[in-house]
Amino acid sequence: MKVFISRVSTEDQSELRQIQNIEHFDKVIIDRCDGDIPLWERPQASKLRKLVDNGTITHIEFHQVDRMGRNLKNILEEYEELTKMDVRVVCREPYFQNFNDKGEEDLFSKLLLSILGSVGQYEKSLIKKRQIQGIELTKKLYPHKYTGRKQNTKEDRLKFLSKPKNKLAIQYLNKGMSGVEVSKLVGLSLNTITKIKKNLLVES
Repeated sequence: MKVFISRVSTEDQSELRQIQNIEHFDKVIIDRCDGDIPLWERPQASKLRKLVDNGTITHIEFHQVDRMGRNLKNILEEYEELTKMDVRVVCREPYFQNFNDKGEEDLFSKLLLSILGSVGQYEKSLIKKRQIQGIELTKKLYPHKYTGRKQNTKEDRLKFLSKPKNKLAIQYLNKGMSGVEVSKLVGLSLNTITKIKKNLLVES
């Protein structure tokens, strides 16, 4: 069985750019979730796991490497695992494959995948570093913006739930999304998501 896997981050994004020339595939999977979620933990792709394990799926294809994942460690683990299971993995942009037409492992593609993943992680670390530097600068220039809550004081529950990001998180939680998905999508820690859930239980 040949499967094409597509992913977009939000409901508003279109997957049409990714799903071109897919007529010869037996199945097309479209997930709407953050790219940091590992491949086999995504809502739709997770359903393929059994078919991979029992040898039904022999070919998996992606439009771009970041559709496979953004975390280098996870991408390489999935790539190595599928290679050991003789499942052909193909990425269209940039083009790479774990097996060539002769069924031999494509070592150049493996090197390319590693380089691309490293660059992606490096860019992400630079963005995070710039964010931290920006916050530190803002703290110095506008200290009143980062006074925070005094120690040993409790935040009002309604005020906590009314924060913009928290309100957005509540909407996603009510749609049945998992805490991990909401955390990545909204930009809140899992601890905050857990706190929101607890407060919602108290409210109901």
